[in-house]
Formats: sequence, C-alpha cells, structure tokens
Amino acid sequence: MSEKKKFTLEYELRSSPRILFSFISEPNGLSQWFADDVIFRDQVYTFTWDDEIQKAKLLSIKENKLVKFKWVDDEPHCYFEMEIVQDELTNDVALSITDFATDETRAERTLIWDNQINYLHSVIGA
Repeated sequence: MSEKKKFTLEYELRSSPRILFSFISEPNGLSQWFADDVIFRDQVYTFTWDDEIQKAKLLSIKENKLVKFKWVDDEPHCYFEMEIVQDELTNDVALSITDFATDETRAERTLIWDNQINYLHSVIGA
C-alpha cells in the first residue's frame, strides 16, 4: 500500500467566519453536514454515518479560524484540518481542507469532500 500524502482543497463559502466556525467545530453544526451524528467527549469526536462509527481526537482549535482532527485509527502523521480563510481585500470567505490520502484514494477523498462541502453550502444557504 502506498503512503498517504497531504493534499489541500479550498472552497468559497458565503458565510461569516463566526457562523462557519460553528459548523466545523460544534457537534450540532457538524451533524448538519459532515456526519449523521456527532458526539464530543474528552477531546474526542465520535462521528456516525449510517452504521459506520469513526473517532477523531481534537488536535487543535482556534476560534473562528480552524479545527484540526486526527482519526484515532489512522497513520500517526495523518490528520484533517478545516481552516477558515478570509481575503483581506475582498473579505471573501473560503474553507480550506487539509487531508491525507494515497495516490489511489486521492480522487475518491476529493469527491467525498466536494460532496460534503456542497451539502454544507445548502445547509448554511451560501
């Protein structure tokens, strides 16, 4: 199996950083677009999709800026991060996603993020 490599995706969203932050950091916000159910306890998020459960440890959080997670069953160097980026001139807001995938699974991971962010667009009305 090939090694997972870091990749970054960026999506423009019409939202304030404060509102967007609640959707990427709070269990209630995440359960509206990222997973069917989200529980946060002892710095660990438990994400549920249909019958699949995955746990992610919260590595860092910066209010109205970013959230960084590590899947508990993933390789040590891998994580995923959602960062709110705001253009200083235009005030446009984007969500930058950093994730890891093998060359074989990169297209699939990108498609999953594309679909999730499209869903987030509809939830926040952006």
